[in-house]
Amino acid sequence: LRQRQLDRCIINSGTMTSLSILPPIPPGDEVAWVRTHLGDLCSDEPVRSPRFTGTQVAADAALASFDVAGYGSRRNEVLPINRRGASGLSPWIRHGILTLPRVWQTVQGPRRDLEKFRDELDWQEYARHLYARIGSEIGRPIRYEPYRADPNSSGRPDPWDRSMACINSVLTELETDGWMVNQTRMWLASQWSVRHGANWMDGEDAFFSHLLDGSRAANRLGWQWTVGAGTGKPYGFSRWQVNKRAPELCSSCPHQHRCPIERWPADRELRRTAEPDGLRNIVDAAAVAGPSTAKVNGEPSMVWITAESLGDEDPALVAHAHLPVRFVFDEQLLRRLQLSGKRLVFLADRLAELAQTRDLTVVLGNPADAFADEQAAVTYTPVPGWKRIAGIVQPVAVYPWPWLRRPGTGSVASFSAWRSGSRR
Repeated sequence: LRQRQLDRCIINSGTMTSLSILPPIPPGDEVAWVRTHLGDLCSDEPVRSPRFTGTQVAADAALASFDVAGYGSRRNEVLPINRRGASGLSPWIRHGILTLPRVWQTVQGPRRDLEKFRDELDWQEYARHLYARIGSEIGRPIRYEPYRADPNSSGRPDPWDRSMACINSVLTELETDGWMVNQTRMWLASQWSVRHGANWMDGEDAFFSHLLDGSRAANRLGWQWTVGAGTGKPYGFSRWQVNKRAPELCSSCPHQHRCPIERWPADRELRRTAEPDGLRNIVDAAAVAGPSTAKVNGEPSMVWITAESLGDEDPALVAHAHLPVRFVFDEQLLRRLQLSGKRLVFLADRLAELAQTRDLTVVLGNPADAFADEQAAVTYTPVPGWKRIAGIVQPVAVYPWPWLRRPGTGSVASFSAWRSGSRR
């Protein structure tokens, strides 16, 4: 019956779309499953990140083993790898396999290191508040116009020149692992835009295609900060940072005696730009935050889970422990995004794991069509795409998003303004 319901063509506003139930994901064979069923939607050959597995078991183990001691002094270290203090928890946080409140409460240690770590959790929360508030406007400069090269200029070198050891090393990590420490993300973003004047959104897209923690909220906010669109002060990448954070790269680089980033990039005054509506204040915080308690208007027949909230603690999953569960790979969206296959393998890891304890159906097609005839229960999700689809699906039960700080009506124009106006 489920196959007949879903594996069909649907006429919707004159447009024919197909929905297909995908075969169960064999545990341990997630890579082959993605290659077979989603490979044509990927930008590269699907493989698993050698560093990250997208399961709840892997997430819980990573959280349990993270030692925050030394985080404050070592979070920006790059090489050698054993000097790094970064937690590496962001891929699981991004997909709700680890929630920010759980990470906040679980990690304990020296006060200075814990405060710095919690600063970074707050930054992730701020990104979500900003994105929930201004939506797609996060894809344009929110306060200042970044420097742009003359569009008529020609012959500019590749912003990410892989003959430079620093660039090649961090790009290789991005493309292989699907992750980088924050310091090297700033290196690449600054090299792309601040030094070369290339369009920051193109660089952000390149990050987004590979990052396992890639979200339009955190990724775009990071680029906005680095190129000066949020603060008016771009981050300047130079050899000094490489020598400080990864000295072995300079000593092995063919450009070590004639380094193209030897000096700081020239200072540039950035022009103010029109701010998005709602950046400074809004009237209705609930429109951003979603319900504070479960909003139930009927008897659900299934749970809808999304890539934003895949963990065992998803409120809708917890509230309806015996209902079947459905996840939809949005075919049109994936075809447009052309993500690296390792991102889809990460999702498949979690779905294969979840199917061991829940009656899970994985569908390929249009999410709105996949729930057209269902009474869905779902967790509120503070992203524009979910709100659009939920407006069509009309779930009968919507559960609160697990905010670290529930959104308010004050300014989100900067991290400091947001933080001073927030109350946990």
